[in-house]
Amino acid sequence: MKKIFFLASILLYSITIQAQTKLEYKLKKGNTFIIQQNAKQVITQETQGSSHELTNDITGEYKMKVIDNVNGNYIIEMSFTDLNMKMTSNLQGILMDIKAKEVTVDNPQSAMFNAILDVPVKISLSKNGDITTVTGGDKIINKMMNASGITDEATLKMAKESLSKEYGTNALASSFEQMTFLYPTTKVNVGDSWKNEYTGKLETKNNWTLQAYNTDETVLSCEADVVMMVKDVSANMDLTGTQTTKVTANSKTGFVKEMVVNGTASGNSTIPMLGDQKIPTKIISTITYKVIEE
Repeated sequence: MKKIFFLASILLYSITIQAQTKLEYKLKKGNTFIIQQNAKQVITQETQGSSHELTNDITGEYKMKVIDNVNGNYIIEMSFTDLNMKMTSNLQGILMDIKAKEVTVDNPQSAMFNAILDVPVKISLSKNGDITTVTGGDKIINKMMNASGITDEATLKMAKESLSKEYGTNALASSFEQMTFLYPTTKVNVGDSWKNEYTGKLETKNNWTLQAYNTDETVLSCEADVVMMVKDVSANMDLTGTQTTKVTANSKTGFVKEMVVNGTASGNSTIPMLGDQKIPTKIISTITYKVIEE
């Protein structure tokens, strides 16, 4: 009886080991992905008994192509192929409406964002999705500045600093890591969890769980604590909150097929020209990534 029990234990142990999965990127040189990103952010600020609501709608499209494998990291060339941004105020109407592919004389910003398109940036991606380096972000900023038509040195400097926070090398690394940095460094079973962190102006402490896995699809979920600290010449924000993420990825490549990120954060804003007055602020956001071609 003991021998039968021992053999049964060995069999169960073997099944458990076989069920463990190494989640990682398995990319080949030449793999190309066209990703569509949609983001909606609603910022609500309460001032003197009234509510000011800003809605940012951003849609973008970019191409990511694997061009090399160096020391176990994938070298990916990324370029924006489209970018549209719209900002609407409940009090003032449309504040900004930019379509990067439609350059118009009466909207100088359109030329700046048109300059972003098709400028290659190189990303070094580890097998678990951690982005180790990004090069070429400065080229994007310089092209935007050249297209801006701004000649005043002080204004150029201020604009460059502002754009660097969104499109500079470090900003791009932080932004793309939200889509790529998904996987653990050890094998896992369905139901297992692991942790990682994103840094930047949006810092998150993530707790991932493998919800389902087969040879075609990997399904992940994530619960995260969020800290958002924004420091700008026009406004500062200090917010905390939570974020949930649902991912469906291609098990053969590890690359995301679709990803939805929902976040809520609240706290206070300050406007330097108004002194230390704290403005209660809340941000609700939804970001969707979807591979539309590969």
